[in-house]
Amino acid sequence: MAMPQNSTRENGFCFTQPLDFSCPSPRPGEAGQPLGAMGGRDGCSTPMSNGLTSSGAPSPSDSCAQPLCTPTPAEEETPLQEGIKYVSDEGEELACGWGGFTPGCLQPCNTSKGVLFFLCVASFLQGMTVNGFINTVITSIERRFDLRSYQSGLIASSYDIAACVCLTFVSYFGGNGHKPRWLGWGVLVMGLGSLLFALPHFTTGRYEARSAAQVGVCGGNQSLPCSQAASSLSGYRFVFMLGQFLHGMGATPLYTLGVTYLDENVKTNYSPVYIAVFYTAAILGPAAGYLVGGMFLNIYTEIGREIDIAPENTLWVGAWWIGFLGAGAASLLISIPILGYPQRLPGSQRYIVMRVSEAHQLKDGSHKKASDPDFGKTVKDLPRSVLLLLKNPTFIFLCLAGATEATLIAGMSTFGPKFLESQFSLSASEAATFFGYLVVPAGGGGTFLGGFLVNKFKLRCSGIIKLCLLCTVSSLLAIFVFFIHCPNMPMAGVTQMYNGSALPGGHLNLTAACNAQCGCLQENYSPVCGTDDIMYYSPCHAGCRKVSEDLRNGKKVYHECSCVDKSLLPGPDTAEAGKCTSSCDKKPLLLCFMFVVILFTFLSSIPALTATLRCVSDRQRSFALGIQWIVVRTLGGIPGPIAFGSMIDKSCLLWQDQCGEQGSCYVYQNSAMSRYMLVAGLVYKVLGTTFFVVACLLYKPPAPESAPGSSDASENGTSDLQEHKPSLPAEEDL
Repeated sequence: MAMPQNSTRENGFCFTQPLDFSCPSPRPGEAGQPLGAMGGRDGCSTPMSNGLTSSGAPSPSDSCAQPLCTPTPAEEETPLQEGIKYVSDEGEELACGWGGFTPGCLQPCNTSKGVLFFLCVASFLQGMTVNGFINTVITSIERRFDLRSYQSGLIASSYDIAACVCLTFVSYFGGNGHKPRWLGWGVLVMGLGSLLFALPHFTTGRYEARSAAQVGVCGGNQSLPCSQAASSLSGYRFVFMLGQFLHGMGATPLYTLGVTYLDENVKTNYSPVYIAVFYTAAILGPAAGYLVGGMFLNIYTEIGREIDIAPENTLWVGAWWIGFLGAGAASLLISIPILGYPQRLPGSQRYIVMRVSEAHQLKDGSHKKASDPDFGKTVKDLPRSVLLLLKNPTFIFLCLAGATEATLIAGMSTFGPKFLESQFSLSASEAATFFGYLVVPAGGGGTFLGGFLVNKFKLRCSGIIKLCLLCTVSSLLAIFVFFIHCPNMPMAGVTQMYNGSALPGGHLNLTAACNAQCGCLQENYSPVCGTDDIMYYSPCHAGCRKVSEDLRNGKKVYHECSCVDKSLLPGPDTAEAGKCTSSCDKKPLLLCFMFVVILFTFLSSIPALTATLRCVSDRQRSFALGIQWIVVRTLGGIPGPIAFGSMIDKSCLLWQDQCGEQGSCYVYQNSAMSRYMLVAGLVYKVLGTTFFVVACLLYKPPAPESAPGSSDASENGTSDLQEHKPSLPAEEDL
């Protein structure tokens, strides 16, 4: 029979299209029979997939909020009985399993919370590998495989290039296909990429480092000729690029199809919370990658082999490959349960019925084309799908705003540790760990809080965009913190002369009377901190002639350093390996405002994503996310680190000298670095604010008189389902 239409709109749960709730046949589980037929003993006793129950008797038009018949007590107690076959009203099987293997013990996981758990693990692994391990170990890979900075930059960019290549195909066809299968195979490919990334460690010979006792001291400086120092290991960059390419291919479905799969299988007002939890896991992944990756870098790359150099030494190469092996194996395992989920979860049909469209209304009415059930299933509809999105100004400006935010996030994640390292005179591993501690509460907390606020205040599309605007303005004000900077630690021959006077014209002068007879080479950069609290380029440049080890902390201590000034602090003329410790009193203020910038930047991420899902038609959501990711990566993710890196390089004081060629930067001018970070932050934050303002002004909500569930549904009308819709079963609530 057909469900009668409720014209009173007492609870907002009314239908404009007839739904077939036929009375079930006595053969449960038969393909093609209505969902109400599943498991019923009396022919009319099983809850429907949309929250109602089937009935063989007509229903009055004013009782669409009441159950049509009451389940038996036995069925209320055991909703997931073994032997029940879950199928949709179109004959589609909804059980969790692989092919015909659908054991009953898996069915308790066949819920939105179960999907959320496995997708969170997958996004955590992706974030930890791509945004955590890669950024942490890139310096070690450069040192181990003789790579230049631009070559390591290509390795990092290979991920975004692969994502841009695959996004259109995956989001368009995957959005109309079996999403869990696309997701599962994507996670599997991502795991293979991680294993491939670790492969060069096992296919190359042992890493040989020269003894610390013979490197850098006055009179003992040794350096291989450039012709001998060169090696063929740089060819392994193509293996790393292929591994990153597989990472990009595998992660493409995760943030497009994964988001829409969650959105389709939960209530509309809970969707931002689910997506926020999903993205919070993705934010915690890089933080874990920084912390765990930094820990692995303190282990020598050749495990089990004794070496007399410390992690602070520039010749040290840590065990960069361990994290990729673990993440790869975990990704292969987590792909198995994801592949077992059905195309849509049991009970999700009711959320489709109750959904209120908030799609932007085009003047020519062409947005109604996307409501056609057959739209988007063939390649010929691809140009029309793209055209519909391009004609949606709200979507376009949300994409541009996302690109500006992505530029800042990509730039800060890549150069944030470097900024902390320079400002506070930290080692690379200490800076990575420090940045991880900063990102966990700010990035993770901001991501979750953004989704929570959308759910708490039940914001509509226009309200969500205004929330994004508020967050962007707040982070814009906080970014003025980069006016503050810590002074550079004094470094002889780089920031000042050996006698303490200023360098003439700002030119380097590493040679002085105290080290003129040592024959120091500029290729061996190994900073030491003298007892006079001045840093020196290397033990040789400090005039040190002997070396020993401090048993308390394991650091190398150099003695008889002729350049160390003993007049300021009477005592031994020694120097300790590593940088001098910074005592900057502006450190708490700088960290506090950096926390605020990261918090509000991530606070707008989930609301912006939710607004993107709301401002397009339901059938275009996956494809819209794919197009948005292409824009974000093309205009933000790929050029972001390049733009930030170029500006930061302008503040370099001391460049690496690799056989006459300029390498990476050793020492930055802290004041200039802060100034360039401020300029970059202001430019992108002002652009982001402008784009959110335009998106809010151009958004045109559906007409109030439209009915829910249709493409013309109202934003403020249609009885506002989020406040007045019928209550759903408690197990679906958070």
